[in-house]
Amino acid sequence: MPVTFIIIAITGIVSFMAFKNSRLMNDLILWPPAITRQREYHRLVTYGLVHADFGHLFFNMLTLYFFGQVMEGFFAGHLGGFGFALFYIGGLVFSILPTYVKNRNNASYRSLGASGAVSAVLFSFILLAPWQKIIVFVIPLPAIIYAVLYTGYSIFMDRRGQGNVNHSAHLWGAAYGVIFTLLMDSRVLPYFLNQLSHPSF
Repeated sequence: MPVTFIIIAITGIVSFMAFKNSRLMNDLILWPPAITRQREYHRLVTYGLVHADFGHLFFNMLTLYFFGQVMEGFFAGHLGGFGFALFYIGGLVFSILPTYVKNRNNASYRSLGASGAVSAVLFSFILLAPWQKIIVFVIPLPAIIYAVLYTGYSIFMDRRGQGNVNHSAHLWGAAYGVIFTLLMDSRVLPYFLNQLSHPSF
C-alpha cells in the first residue's frame, strides 16, 4: 500500500476519533506550554493528525491524495521506501516550529491540522511540474501561478494576524518542501528553471 494512503488513513481515523473525544484532541493538539513545560514533544507531530472539522480534514487529505503519490515516488528513489514518510513528518515539524517558538509561553494558543506538511508536498510537486494544471475552486490554474497567489495570500493574512488559520505554517511548510527537494536532488532547480522558460498552458 502506498505510504500516501497510509498517512491519509491514519490521519482520517485519528481526526474522526478526536471529533468525538475532546480528551484525545487535547492530548494531540499543538499546545505550546505542554511542550515548553512538560516536554511533550510528540505534539510537534501529532497536531497534524487532528483537524478542526470534516471540511478541514477533507481539503488537506484530498490535496495529499492528488500530489502525495507523485512525490512519494520521487522521495522513495532518493531515500528508500519510507522516504516520503520522513519528508512528510519533517514537514509537520518544520512548518510548526516558528509558531511554537512565537507562542511557547502562550497558554491560550492552539494549532492543529496537516496543512503545513501538505503545503510542503504541494510545493515540492510544483518544482517538478510548474505548469501542471491545479483545480482551485473549479478554476484550473497552472501550478506555478497558484504557488505565487497562495504565497502572497498567506503572507498577507499572516501579517494581518486575524482568524483561526495558521498561515505561518503554510508558508514554512512550502519553504520546507522547496528546500528539502532541492537538497535531495540538485538537478531539480535547473529542471524547474528550464520548465519555467517554456510555459505550457
